[in-house]
Amino acid sequence: MRNIFSVIFAVLIIALMICTYIARRTQKPMGRTVALFEAAFIPPVLGNLLIISSVSRTVSFIGCYLFFLGFDMVMFALINFTMKYCKGVGKGQKPPKFIYALLVIDAVQLLLNPLFGHAFKLERIMVDGMDYYRFIPLIGQSFHRIVDYGIFGAVLLIFILAIKNTPRIYSEKYLIILLSLIGEGIWQTFYIMSRTPIDTSMLGFGVLGILFFYFSLYYRPMKLLDRMLSGLVSEISDAVFMFDASGSCIWANKNGYALVGNDTLKLDDITDKLKAMFGNPDSYVESGSNQRVIGSGLDARYYTLEERRAIDNQKLSGTYLIVRDNTEEQQRLKREMYDATHDLMTGLYTREYLYQRIYETMSANPDTEYYIIYVDVKNFKVVNEIFGTKFGDDAIMYIANWIRKNVTAYCCYGRLAGDTFGVCMPKSQFNAEFLEDKLSHFTIKSELAENGYHLLIHLGVYATDTDDTKDISVMFDRAHLALSNIRDEYNTHIAYYDNEIREKLLWNQEISSQVYNAISTDQLRPYLQPIADKSGRIVGAEALVRWIHPDKGFLSPISFIPVFEKNGMIVEVDKHMWRCACEILSRWQKENIDLFISVNISPKDFYFVDVVAEIKKLVEEYSLEPSKLRIEITETVMMNDAENRMKLLDEFRKSGFIVEMDDFGSGYSSLNMLKDMPVDVVKIDMKFLGKTSEKQKARTIVKNIINLTKELGIISLTEGVETQEQYEVLEQMGCNLFQGYYFAKPMPVSDFEDFYDKLADNRTK
Repeated sequence: MRNIFSVIFAVLIIALMICTYIARRTQKPMGRTVALFEAAFIPPVLGNLLIISSVSRTVSFIGCYLFFLGFDMVMFALINFTMKYCKGVGKGQKPPKFIYALLVIDAVQLLLNPLFGHAFKLERIMVDGMDYYRFIPLIGQSFHRIVDYGIFGAVLLIFILAIKNTPRIYSEKYLIILLSLIGEGIWQTFYIMSRTPIDTSMLGFGVLGILFFYFSLYYRPMKLLDRMLSGLVSEISDAVFMFDASGSCIWANKNGYALVGNDTLKLDDITDKLKAMFGNPDSYVESGSNQRVIGSGLDARYYTLEERRAIDNQKLSGTYLIVRDNTEEQQRLKREMYDATHDLMTGLYTREYLYQRIYETMSANPDTEYYIIYVDVKNFKVVNEIFGTKFGDDAIMYIANWIRKNVTAYCCYGRLAGDTFGVCMPKSQFNAEFLEDKLSHFTIKSELAENGYHLLIHLGVYATDTDDTKDISVMFDRAHLALSNIRDEYNTHIAYYDNEIREKLLWNQEISSQVYNAISTDQLRPYLQPIADKSGRIVGAEALVRWIHPDKGFLSPISFIPVFEKNGMIVEVDKHMWRCACEILSRWQKENIDLFISVNISPKDFYFVDVVAEIKKLVEEYSLEPSKLRIEITETVMMNDAENRMKLLDEFRKSGFIVEMDDFGSGYSSLNMLKDMPVDVVKIDMKFLGKTSEKQKARTIVKNIINLTKELGIISLTEGVETQEQYEVLEQMGCNLFQGYYFAKPMPVSDFEDFYDKLADNRTK
């Protein structure tokens, strides 16, 4: 019997050594802890092996020491294992240090037993006909048992708390360890109480070590996991179906049954039902298409299908299918897509999406010619101001619905901006006469305009051809440009982009690209038109820009000034003219020529530069008297932000400049502004006097304007004087200064200086 147990213990020791090695080599987090625990079991089992197999008192003593000290090692390893294995159960507390101190004290007192004989002694008995040395416990052994059993009990309590305080999926692993420890504890206690010669409980130590090894590193509570996963799958919102290798359905969750329409349906019938709904599974697995739509329109349901296959030993063991109902998500995406591509007010395409749809339409029909139509509502701001924004919104909706009703399915249309729309229509479907008639009577009725309000709508039309580059934004720009051809805007509602507009556009682009070079090479230069006083003496001049082009020769200002006014380049031209005027005045100052030069300030200048600072800087740079450089503005400068502009003009006057108002009488607000505007000179346009059929009334108005300026202390200057009669009449009215072809037309600076010298010489003779 002793030999049998000896062999068993030897095998257990080898098994524990193998477990120690494997645990030490594993990369799992518990590896090193389990390895220490496995190694701690070896000394007590080895000590028990020596006791059983030996007939020598000395060897038995050694076996007893290995046995008792090994127990302390087991308790130490058990503490360490429990701390790692039950991590997170408590609040992160570490074992009290006195426990380790007790183990150390116990080990020391056991080692002192040969000197004091206080822990245990051996007695010789006969087992299997041979000597067997059994230990007799003394007081030191009692201390040893109290320490080890106390630690053991504390560990059991920790595992009990772990089972109680953790979810079931985790508590099972604690329960297995707890039961193993309790079993070994009972077995060991039985041995102590029974005083049987051979400690068979050591078999439990070996088995316990192997169990710890397996359950700590490799065991998974599969049944519990299966139950929990089944519960989870049953509760998820997706429909889940499981199939065997032959494709027969073997399980479905409640949402799966709901999908196929009947929770009493047999599993054998589910496969056919799914095929009827979604087709053969191979069709969407192999093709990669996992999207399915059942129904159409508002009743359409959208599903995503996902199949996974379970492969065991390179063979198909089964599959599972997840069917997700994406109807709400797809409807939300459709709403978001609609909102992103459609105008929220009218429901028409947005500008960007309209461009995209037109491009796609033209690309799909390369042989078809289209009209790109720019729909513009004239004076729509006035409509809002008169009737309010509610009527304005109704008008926009009315126009949108009118477009819908008057186009075909082959057209694309959308809202470009606030009161502009865009349409792409095949040329063959465009009926100009029909549209002219409709637009001539385009009237909106509402509660705010009971008698109706006629909206003035213009259509700019650009004709595409098969050679177009499909830049849709450029096409609409050209259609928009066509509106500039409309002269009688109340009787003509449709305008076409033609070669004249194209040439004008190319011309605008050409001269705009050359403006900086023209300034740097003095192609843009000042021409001076004399200004005379009552006696006919030249007292100054107005600087007017002229372009002497190297290829095209003399360019009329009307051919480039409006272009630069529109694109903002007039600012660079004006700055150049200001500097040229200062250069001329500086030279005249050195030559004792006492004349002033008036320079023009464009409305755009105030938006792009600090006009006052810029001109003051030039005057300081050339050391000029500010009064020699007169500032000439038109009343249109004051139309926007009048209060701030008046402050700027006042700043000019305080700095010594003379401010002139040009074209007085040609605008509707001149008299109203005159009482507030800080100006020194008013320029009266002679065209105001010459174009009216009631010349006597016009002369009366001019005379009263001149008298008004006298009373206000403002100098009057009439421009456009072309005849001696006009000059004499204006002089009799009391006008102070004169400008026009009667005296001289605008001329180059050198010609002006010669002209001035000639007049001066004539006066001195």
